[in-house]
Amino acid sequence: MERLKTTLCGIELDNPVIAASGTFGYGYEFAELYDINILGSFSFKGTTKDPRYGNPTPRIAECASGMINSVGLQNPGVDKVIEEELPKLKKCFHKPVMANISGFSAEEYEYVAERLNAEDQIGWFEVNISCPNVHGGGMGFGTDPHMAAEVTKRVRKVTNKPVIMKLTPNVTDITEIAKACEAEGADGISLINTIMAMRIDLRTGRPVLRNGTGGLSGPAVFPVALRMVWQTAKAVSIPIVGLGGISSAEDVIEMMMAGASAVEVGACNLTEPFICKRIIEELPEKLDKYGIKNIRDIIGSAL
Repeated sequence: MERLKTTLCGIELDNPVIAASGTFGYGYEFAELYDINILGSFSFKGTTKDPRYGNPTPRIAECASGMINSVGLQNPGVDKVIEEELPKLKKCFHKPVMANISGFSAEEYEYVAERLNAEDQIGWFEVNISCPNVHGGGMGFGTDPHMAAEVTKRVRKVTNKPVIMKLTPNVTDITEIAKACEAEGADGISLINTIMAMRIDLRTGRPVLRNGTGGLSGPAVFPVALRMVWQTAKAVSIPIVGLGGISSAEDVIEMMMAGASAVEVGACNLTEPFICKRIIEELPEKLDKYGIKNIRDIIGSAL
């Protein structure tokens, strides 16, 4: 449907709804439930240089209006992704896909991006410098503008595909990080990742998560994500992917009004597997409700 189309870093999407990394696997798992080609795109599971088994269990904790996870970037490593996961993905998804990559040094980010760059189906790189659940990497790069800039520069030099930097909300001023990434050639910004949080088991008096703390996601974080997208959209001139607690078509509209060119739906995929499909199907009705002709017309209208 023409009125739902948007553009992200030069690539047109049939609609602005992207399934977020870490909640959608490598796509084929959800393809057993519905035709995932209805999506604008999806960001596949965060991929590192070497295989990772993730953090010890328990690594999921429930809370009101969301969940806390400390999965820790569990993935088979970039070689297995290229050899096994992407061929299976190609059979069920026929649009450009977003490659979410992570690392424990700037060199690792560069290596993973260079390895994946030759894969035709990858449309964008989503560079995760915001994971709060690993030690020695992830969020450490996203809280320091100089480190964020270095990772951006490293990835930028090894790929001709759009580079979207995924930022952490666990900073004092997210616009400072976003501007540092833009200065080193980032084509877009993705925000937010999860907010540091924890739960305590009242029976044991110990943290529920084996890791102690984890990342809060779900509807509880939506107002925070919206505020940070709005701030960042005023600070940079590159496109923004807005995510954090989106669970309805009206959330999508609100996030795009704050400045997002596209959105990602994350935690709700885990509790309601058909959520992305439902949001896409409901968007035309909601656009009519608010007198919106084309969805791209509202991008940044609240700035």
